[in-house]
Amino acid sequence: MNITDFLTTIVTFTDDELKDIVSHFKKETLLKNQTLVRQGEVCKTLYFIEKGMGRSYYLNENGKEITQWFFGIGKFMSSVDSFFQQTPSLYYLEVLEDATLYSISKEDMDQLFAKYHKMEKMGRLVTIEMLTKMVNKLNAIQFQTAKERYDYMLTEFPDIAYQVPLGHIASYLGMTQETLSRIRKG
Repeated sequence: MNITDFLTTIVTFTDDELKDIVSHFKKETLLKNQTLVRQGEVCKTLYFIEKGMGRSYYLNENGKEITQWFFGIGKFMSSVDSFFQQTPSLYYLEVLEDATLYSISKEDMDQLFAKYHKMEKMGRLVTIEMLTKMVNKLNAIQFQTAKERYDYMLTEFPDIAYQVPLGHIASYLGMTQETLSRIRKG
């Protein structure tokens, strides 16, 4: 899904508005495993995924990568708090497979929010969707069994097992790779 199609599914823009908005996005092709933001850097860019898969992760006290979130086709990818507050990111952002992304700077996004009320509405709706999914993930980790968390993840990311190493999936679900393997076999 390209950025134009995505925007028009969220809010109705005129052709002129859409042309102006899309002109602020830069289309980029990235290679698998490319890092976009490092922990401690300020995230200055918001990405929209046309093709590929991304993730955010952090390093625990033992230096092990813990996946915080996956970003699939038709979704925005960023270290959200770092991007909107311009503070150092707690997470790394990387693409997990060759990807086509549309990127926009914080300054350009702020200009579009100021210029178009519809962009503010789109931002609010996307933020609500993302917040809801984050709460659902938190609730799943707190209240669901490992199998229920795995099944829920598959509803969100049906093809993830073919796109992402199992270690990333296990850390995202808060379980060991051995537990994940048992769930997948059962």
